[in-house]
Amino acid sequence: MNVTKKDLIDSLKKNSDLDNAKADEFVNLFFNKIKSELQKNQLVKISGFGTFEVIHTKQRIGRNPKTLEEYVIPSIQKVRFTLSPKLKKIIN
Repeated sequence: MNVTKKDLIDSLKKNSDLDNAKADEFVNLFFNKIKSELQKNQLVKISGFGTFEVIHTKQRIGRNPKTLEEYVIPSIQKVRFTLSPKLKKIIN
């Protein structure tokens, strides 16, 4: 089962005294804060959950499997998520 943003909002609404608008605002603010910190190349650590960080991939050579023609794959930025030891223990 996938958990969507709407599911998070509904769960927050059920398990707290927040109305739908406030729960929606909270979830949006939470994700926007994570995004803004990652845009500044900051680490986002959430205790008991994990760490989000921006990594830079290296430029590399790719190959078309049909023609074997080589091409350059440019370096890009990606977000890496690392589980906290507590969450890792819960999952395993």
